Amino acid sequence: MATLVECVPNFSEGRDKAKVDAIVEAMKMDGVYLLDREMDGDHNRCVITLAGAREPIQEAAIRGVGKAAELIDLNQHQGAHPRMGAADVVPFIPIDGVTLEDCVAMARHVGEQIWKRYQIPVYLYEAAASSPERTNLENIRRGQFEGIRAEIATSPARKPDFGESRLHATAGATVVGARKFLIAFNVFLNTADVEIAKKIAKAVRFSSGGMRFVKGAGFLVRGQAQVSMNLTDYEQTPIHRVFELVKREAARYGVAPLSSEIIGLIPKKALEAAAEWFLQVENFDSSLIVENRLAAVVGGRMAVGGLRAGVEPFIEQLATPTATPGGGSAAAASGAMAAGLANMVASMSQGKKAYLPYQRELGENITRLAQIREDLKAAIEADAASYNAVMNAYKQAKTAANGDGLIHQALKQATNVPLSVAEEAREVADIAERLKPITNPNMKSDLTTAVALARAAVEGALANVEINLESLKDEAFAAQTRKRAEAIRA
Repeated sequence: MATLVECVPNFSEGRDKAKVDAIVEAMKMDGVYLLDREMDGDHNRCVITLAGAREPIQEAAIRGVGKAAELIDLNQHQGAHPRMGAADVVPFIPIDGVTLEDCVAMARHVGEQIWKRYQIPVYLYEAAASSPERTNLENIRRGQFEGIRAEIATSPARKPDFGESRLHATAGATVVGARKFLIAFNVFLNTADVEIAKKIAKAVRFSSGGMRFVKGAGFLVRGQAQVSMNLTDYEQTPIHRVFELVKREAARYGVAPLSSEIIGLIPKKALEAAAEWFLQVENFDSSLIVENRLAAVVGGRMAVGGLRAGVEPFIEQLATPTATPGGGSAAAASGAMAAGLANMVASMSQGKKAYLPYQRELGENITRLAQIREDLKAAIEADAASYNAVMNAYKQAKTAANGDGLIHQALKQATNVPLSVAEEAREVADIAERLKPITNPNMKSDLTTAVALARAAVEGALANVEINLESLKDEAFAAQTRKRAEAIRA
């Protein structure tokens, strides 16, 4: 299956075009495409957006870090943006055919290679972080190049994930990670008072009590105060709401937004949501946009083929004359589809004028459905793996001293997986029912489908639970499990 990954390396050079050109040139490879490049002289930083297949984009990123190390000397670098490396941060973002976990593995490989090839220490962040304290980039970069250089040899907290406890003399250290799509969004104010921008950033960012999935700081850029922000989940914290909060906070200090800018690229869905919000279009959906409608109609065959290509391999696997994947995996897939449908309906009603009184409930349900969806997707493979573990246990029991114990342990695990699927699928059905009166009535059929899929998941999963219990001799475990099953059916 083809893979597509985005990589957005940030380099500490935004004034010398020749150097940036050389870095971009170093990253040119077959299968890697340059989508965008941004240079900012005040920040003295450039942001390069690449997309490509999984293997070549890793090598492109590594080469870009090496070229930056040749050309950039942080001892001479000055700019408004915090920095700790010539190649400051290198995130990988899953687009198609890869998961966030795949991108974590990519980040670790790239980090290891950066140290081996260039002797630049590497820290891992976001989903690739080795500890909770390193999830946030600002925690790793605190003190910047100079502060880290002074502490890295003596402070265990500064020990890199790859490399020795010393910075590269001129290139510093690099942070590599994996994350979801991020929008870099800056708002310029009609004032040069950077303290106002810092106060607004503090009010907006999540770490100091602001909006979830927003990071922010205040800078002086081109003689104007700038609120610089990263939106780490634009679907749950939309860009238009962030702008409105910045505008409201600015008014407290007698200033106003003058303009805004996007660094790098932004998903079309984010702009569609912003347009709907500010125009207050009733019953808006993306199919009202002519380009989207044309793509759906003119490219209909391609669109349907794309959907079929995604689901067909799993369906064909179910049809093969092998025990796995089987009913348990199908039940988990059914529950995941139900969660996806319910999430779609809630998301398309969130932020709409008619459903503003239900924003809190919609937001909570969207968050929970996203969690359940990930759990159920993981359970598709977990169910097959637990069945295989049972078969292996029966084989090992023929020669092992504790054969019965191996079998019973495997059977318990094979019971717990579908039991969890049933519990979460039941929750999806409940959420879908609760969404009906607080979402667009034109999408009622989607919720009805979600409920039906969730109920099918419950029945299929509980059938698997009962089959496994029949082979178990642990009566206490069986009784407790049947009690949980009855609670789900109730």
